[in-house]
Amino acid sequence: MNNELYHYLLRLDNSRHIVRELVRGLLAEGLNWTPELPAGADPMNPIGALVVHLAGAEHHWFSEVIGGAPPTRDRDAEFAYLAPNAEEPLARLDAVAAASEVVLGKLTAADLDDEKLAVDRMMPVRFIILHIIDHYALHIGHMQITYQLWSQGRAFQAPRWFERRTTRD
Repeated sequence: MNNELYHYLLRLDNSRHIVRELVRGLLAEGLNWTPELPAGADPMNPIGALVVHLAGAEHHWFSEVIGGAPPTRDRDAEFAYLAPNAEEPLARLDAVAAASEVVLGKLTAADLDDEKLAVDRMMPVRFIILHIIDHYALHIGHMQITYQLWSQGRAFQAPRWFERRTTRD
């Protein structure tokens, strides 16, 4: 595996680890909670739905767009999802991570420069991978804010940059 791809996979590992740690131990009430917002405000998404959304997006971009698997994504259902417990959305995330590992593990340095058809345009494979890494970062931030509001101010402490893994074990 080339060094660039190794570091992309390491960053994905770290992002999934943060999601798992944030979600682990939450009951359905916390996973499905959203704050009460003023009339007319845009809705917020519950933590459990964001986990399923991250898994759906990762599967779509890696397995379907890069890997060529048939399309199965139902984006609207991801946001309507209600978690029965922490284990169920985390199992989905783990299953997608395993599938992504297979797809990305086969890529060569030349494949990273290739382009894939996504919706109605060609997208560089490297851009797709970076998009998913950015997507995780965005929604981890959303989950952290929701967690802090739900827990009445107690913040989830994600590992700081120097506490994150620097090798894939």
